[in-house]
Amino acid sequence: MKKDTSVRELTRAEEQIMQILWEMNKAPVHDILSRLQDPKPAYNTVSTIIRILEKKGFVDHKAYGKTHEYFPLVSKKEYTKAYFRNFISGYFNNSFKSLASFFTREEQLSIEELESIRQLIDEQIESKKIKK
Repeated sequence: MKKDTSVRELTRAEEQIMQILWEMNKAPVHDILSRLQDPKPAYNTVSTIIRILEKKGFVDHKAYGKTHEYFPLVSKKEYTKAYFRNFISGYFNNSFKSLASFFTREEQLSIEELESIRQLIDEQIESKKIKK
């Protein structure tokens, strides 16, 4: 049962765990722990974070005796889309134009990067024209 994640953001620790689960598809706590960078948190800390993720509806598990294998209920793509939508809403008044304007003015983008972005936009415009 997937919960609405459109307004829920992950903490940094929760996101680290989710990144591993998205990569592995399923894993027990000790496998997740082994993928975390040093200094590694305690096993119980990782286990607690995973239970929080379960309560939030991001993760579920299957029990195999005393071992629990955890797996994501929310895909990385779904979360990224919801997170980005909230980000655009909170910082750019729901305007992708404002976001693009910000990055082209504030970031030191090279001509090559700007041309690459323009090419992506042009490809999307053509794709949408064809679908009409």
